[in-house]
Amino acid sequence: MSPLLRRRTPKPEDRTVTLLAKPGCHLCDEAREVLLRVTAELGAAFEEKDITGDEELFRRYWEQIPVTLIDGRQHDFWRVDEARLRAALGA
Repeated sequence: MSPLLRRRTPKPEDRTVTLLAKPGCHLCDEAREVLLRVTAELGAAFEEKDITGDEELFRRYWEQIPVTLIDGRQHDFWRVDEARLRAALGA
């Protein structure tokens, strides 16, 4: 296959992991721990968004939180599988 046609997989340090959460959510606290550890180890960016401050995010995700996004696309919800996250980030 031509190198021009191959899909280039981004490096972990070029990825952004987003946690959609809300205050007082124990599953969110557990997910945050895993996400912070993995992103720190791999060099990926981490951000967190509180769904209670965004009407659209709240409407869309209120019953799935915590939700993990990778580069803006939904990866997981409720629980974070560390091995699956690492694989998705290319580690």
